[in-house]
Amino acid sequence: MTEYDDVDIPAQPDAEPERAGTANVTPADAADAARLIAYGLQPKLQPARDAEYAELLRRHREDPAFARLSDAVAAGLGLVVLEVSTRAGMAVTAAEDSVFAVRMGDYARRATVDSGDRFLHGLAHLAVAAMAFPRPEDLADDGYIGRVSVNGVDAFVRQACRRLEERAAEQGENTDPSTDAPGLEAAWRVYARRSATGATKDARRLAGSTTGIIAKAVTFLVDSGFLQRTGDDAGGTYRTTARYQLQVRDIAGSAAMAELLELGIVPVADGSATLLPPDEADALDLVADAGLPFHAS
Repeated sequence: MTEYDDVDIPAQPDAEPERAGTANVTPADAADAARLIAYGLQPKLQPARDAEYAELLRRHREDPAFARLSDAVAAGLGLVVLEVSTRAGMAVTAAEDSVFAVRMGDYARRATVDSGDRFLHGLAHLAVAAMAFPRPEDLADDGYIGRVSVNGVDAFVRQACRRLEERAAEQGENTDPSTDAPGLEAAWRVYARRSATGATKDARRLAGSTTGIIAKAVTFLVDSGFLQRTGDDAGGTYRTTARYQLQVRDIAGSAAMAELLELGIVPVADGSATLLPPDEADALDLVADAGLPFHAS
């Protein structure tokens, strides 16, 4: 007999025990979780207008096991749950490797974007986000509603172009580098040279003009449930939705957005966001009647 002969060795189970928390999950539960995710992928759908959607949201809020199951289904689909609430619904965003991710190429095809203008469209989206939520507290306040207009965003970007040009001149940088250089320093040169509206006889907005590019960006955001159109003034006016606030929170730490906000073009002192007055308005080529965002009352 060895010193180990007296040790009782527990018998090995015949089968792997069920994982904790999954013992009571039924196919019906899984179907409900998947249905909730499906609702979340319909960004324009309001929980208040769909009883089943509202009930699934309530279940997610009150049943921790169902919440874990729903979040696991979302993760399996490559989706990140940003928030589950009555205001935003099942708000999800696609991870970079998700089949639901919208690539710039996909956006370009949907918006009929010229391949050479893709980075200008990216700049337009960045500017809309920066103008809609110019302060960190705006993103943190669930009750904040950002408001933007097509002409206002164009005026904002053009003033950003002026600020970047001045900074480049002060630093003695090349004022005409190649257009494929990275960052805002390259983007502003191309944007500033582009016409705001085009040169049609009836002054219609051309798709390749800067306001045409911004119009495509905001239309895409409306179709995605991120903005709601509120009027036709200033090239089109829009208000933000809870989902857009969540999306911008997700990108707020990006280097490009931080750089744009650090230019100090959208200072806020009393709760209202406005563009700084230009030194020489004519030099900025600002769009007439440019609308600006303001703090919701």
